[in-house]
Amino acid sequence: MKKSSQKTTNSKSQFQLRTILETSRLLIESRDTDLILDNLLDITMGKMLVPRGAVLLYEPDQRAYKVTRVKGKATVQEGDQITLPWKSNQYQQNVIDPAAYDIPHPELFIGKNRGLFFNLKTSSHHLGYLYLGRKGDDGVLNDQEIEFVESLSIISAAAISNSMMFSEMRAVNRRLDRRVNELNTLFDLSKDFSMTVNPKEIAGTFKFALLAHLLVRKFFLLFLINDESPKIMSSSGLTRMPTAKERRDIFDLPKEILRVQPHQKKSIPFLNENDIAILVALQLQGDKIAVVGVSEKANHQPLSESNFNFLQSLGNLAVLSIQKTILLKEHIEKERLEKELVIAQNIQKGLYPGTIPKIPTLSVAAKNIPSQHVGGDYYDIVYSPDGNPIIAIADVTGKGFSAALLMANLQSMLHVLLPVPISLSEATGRINNLIFQNTPSDKFITFFWAKYFHQENRLRYINAGHNPPLLIRNGSDTAEQLDEGGMILGVMSTSTPYKETDVTLRTGDILVCYTDGVTECFDKNGVEYGEERLTETIMSVRDESPEEILDEIVDQVNRFSNNRLSDDLTLIVIKVT
Repeated sequence: MKKSSQKTTNSKSQFQLRTILETSRLLIESRDTDLILDNLLDITMGKMLVPRGAVLLYEPDQRAYKVTRVKGKATVQEGDQITLPWKSNQYQQNVIDPAAYDIPHPELFIGKNRGLFFNLKTSSHHLGYLYLGRKGDDGVLNDQEIEFVESLSIISAAAISNSMMFSEMRAVNRRLDRRVNELNTLFDLSKDFSMTVNPKEIAGTFKFALLAHLLVRKFFLLFLINDESPKIMSSSGLTRMPTAKERRDIFDLPKEILRVQPHQKKSIPFLNENDIAILVALQLQGDKIAVVGVSEKANHQPLSESNFNFLQSLGNLAVLSIQKTILLKEHIEKERLEKELVIAQNIQKGLYPGTIPKIPTLSVAAKNIPSQHVGGDYYDIVYSPDGNPIIAIADVTGKGFSAALLMANLQSMLHVLLPVPISLSEATGRINNLIFQNTPSDKFITFFWAKYFHQENRLRYINAGHNPPLLIRNGSDTAEQLDEGGMILGVMSTSTPYKETDVTLRTGDILVCYTDGVTECFDKNGVEYGEERLTETIMSVRDESPEEILDEIVDQVNRFSNNRLSDDLTLIVIKVT
């Protein structure tokens, strides 16, 4: 009799082991969270002969548990949120029996709730619980059965974590694909805009691009020309056009992005009659020049932050192009060549940051001096969504309109990629591919950019063939060169990832970023100013502020070249405070 009982126990253990092995193989190969949860609940309830079971997944944002699966006569439904009478960090063991802790049993099912909670956790995260009630004959699970369910819970938790990670990766990839598609669209449109001088054609192209990407049914572009009354430049689906007063009231509404409120729809009937939900102000050189209004999406999905970023980028590109063509036509009637250059110079200045944002632990000064009316140098200092500033400087080959337009495209690409959660290396590779694919073979860009993690005083940079910025350590008599990165942008498609390099900045360190207009200017005898003279100039005023260091460099270059710059001059001077 004893041998028979032992044989039965061994047979049951082997059966449970086979079940665990088969289940683990199924779960490891699955990337479907629903399949994993269904299998976990079906197998454990079936093997243990338990009529009541549920899976509760933890939602950190809500600090509650979501009833993801439930079987049996329950008081809760799938999708409900519940709280448990204990905190997850207080009960880290794999199996929780509420009765053992003398706490109320969560009321999940009709009648008596007496069961065990099996912790679904990985080595680093608590995912939730598998709940199993008592057996059909009101019996409790024995130690061997608990161990069996516990093993399945551990395997399932790992599978659930992997499937969630895979789902998130797919979602991230979809977002990246959308951003890349938007970036390609902006790049293509910038070329189309630059090839036409007809504002209506630009506005029409803008309309169709917006409708196609945002899936909205109604839209309008309100444009201000020469401080006159704002006019509707383009529209779609409107039941009527706004009156002159309504146009002015819309234009005068505050905020860069505004979700239209009920009281605004009441005061401006045009917005209510056309179901306009979002208004986006577009600026040129700090002045509001246009307003785009759109309805909600046709599929009733809310407009996302990504939609807003695309709308702003597309709108700014179209508005800049429309403004350029309007001004161009006006000035052709007067002094065509001179006025065209002035317009282009003003547009280019608008692409530079109006004021340098404050950066913790850093003092920054920057300046651009074009050698002609328009130039191909570019710099930017802007915060990324994670709260860390991006510092960029670039030099486009050539001068004039072609260089300025390529510079504008680079600025658009940088700002579109800024919210995308990818590394500097991947972003640089994508920018390089777009420039290589969409520009003539004789157009290149030297480019340096860096992200400053101000809480760690750490600078992560990539140098794409640009003049290496000079890092002068506090107390040092030599300059380090930040030259790691990769090839110039636009030479060939990205085959090898651009290399990211981190450097730690300390109090008193000075970083000078510059374009070749600084070091490649010449005196009357044809002698080049050079990097050595630049380093000496910085050393001579190293104790001064960034503004004073920058002014001294500009003064020295002007005296050396007799105020005859052969190329654009751009400087960013940074001092660790």
